Parts: sequence; structure tokens; C-alpha cells
Amino acid sequence: MLLAIDIGNTNIVIGCIRDDEILFKARIATDRTRTSDQYGVEIKNMLEAFGVSKEDIDDCIISSVVPPVFNSVKTGVIKVIGKQPMVVGPGLKTGLNIHIEVPSQVGSDRIVIAVAALAEYKAPLILMDLGTATTIEVVEPKNIYMGGAIIPGVKTALDALISKAAQLPGISLEQPRNVIGRNTVDCIRSGMMFGTAAMIDGMIDRMEEELGHSSTLIATGGMAQFIAPLCKHPIILEKDLLLKGLNLLYKKNKKA
Repeated sequence: MLLAIDIGNTNIVIGCIRDDEILFKARIATDRTRTSDQYGVEIKNMLEAFGVSKEDIDDCIISSVVPPVFNSVKTGVIKVIGKQPMVVGPGLKTGLNIHIEVPSQVGSDRIVIAVAALAEYKAPLILMDLGTATTIEVVEPKNIYMGGAIIPGVKTALDALISKAAQLPGISLEQPRNVIGRNTVDCIRSGMMFGTAAMIDGMIDRMEEELGHSSTLIATGGMAQFIAPLCKHPIILEKDLLLKGLNLLYKKNKKA
């Protein structure tokens, strides 16, 4: 059984995969103050909650976009399963032709998602990950990774708005009833939800115009299920791209 871990800015996604089947997926909060012992205990408890013992884990792969947390999680994993995890980073075979100015600057989660998407869909692809940041990336035929755009995520933008505007209340991000809000809460919801959807639609239009062709559109991430249905473009929802990609990368790079 493979333990797959993706360390994001807000959450750490933990999953176990056997024979390409995701047995479970869970999230814990990313906390820069936690020690390796604390992360080790939390990971062990999460495994046990889903009926998995450390003896069931054959290997582990980790991707991370949070350097201060990575070492603590990695050390915690080693303490729990007694094995050195594979790490997504330079030197790993991905199958991607990365055509950006500084390839090492591409976030590991972007690589993981692109690898997973290419295993199930034919390029050209426009991939969107709606989390702490909303990232949009372009993958062209021959597995050419072109680059993309990084935009503040929906919750990140909302938190910034509420913190800077004294009279605006905190709200939950639910689907607005109308684009034209009739009270402050509905106005904020409309701006956050419909505004993000319109931004994504606009970015897709501009990217496809620049590319000179249309692409298959795929969305993943915590907010994708709420925003993608509000977009005018037909967008495929893929909730498990990160874990699928980690599994694929592990299989590409594991030693016989």
C-alpha cells in the first residue's frame, strides 16, 4: 500500500492507494508550528481511523509547496512507517517537457496534477486548481508544460477583503441566489463566487486565444466543486488528481 501526501498551504492531503485504487483520502490543517513528532502522531492516528496500520504501508511519496512544513512531515512519516519517502522534486521522471524560463520554480503540486491529467485526457489541456491560490496551467501536445497563471484563491481573497474592510461581515461561501445581491452578504457572495467564475472564464478565453485553439478544461481543488458549475465553459471536475498523480509518479520512479 502506498501512502501519498501532498502538503499545501492550507491543508495536507493524506491518502492510501493500493493497485491504483484510492482507499481513503483525508485532510489535516497545515501548521508551521507543529513538530515532526506531532505530525507523526497525527498521520498515525489518521491511518488508524481508516483501519490502516503502519505495517500495511509499503512505501510513501510526498509533494510539498510549504518548505517550512516539509521536513517536519517527512521526519514524522519516517518515524511512523520506518521508511524514507520518495519526494517530488528535481531528478524525478515526470514525462513532462517543461517549457518555462526556470523549470525548478514550478510547484510540485502543479507537476503532480499535470501528470495525472495527461494519464486520463489528451492534450491540449487547461488545468485549474482552486485552493489557497487559484492556479491555471497549460499543457500542450507532446506533454509540453507551457506555464500558466497564479491568482489569489477564493477564500484567500475573501479573508483579505474582510480584514481590510471594517464594516463587511464574515460570510460562508455558498452559491449566491442572484448575481445582483440585495444585501451586503449576498453582494459579497456574488462577488466572490460569480466573480471568480467570470475570472476563470475570462482567463480561459484569453489563453485559448493566445494558443490559437481550444483545450480540454479540467478543475480540481477544494473550491472547484463550487466554482466550476458557475462557469460558462464546460469544465470537467476531477477531485482526486493530486493523489492519482502521486501514485503515477511513484510508479514511474520506484526502484525495481
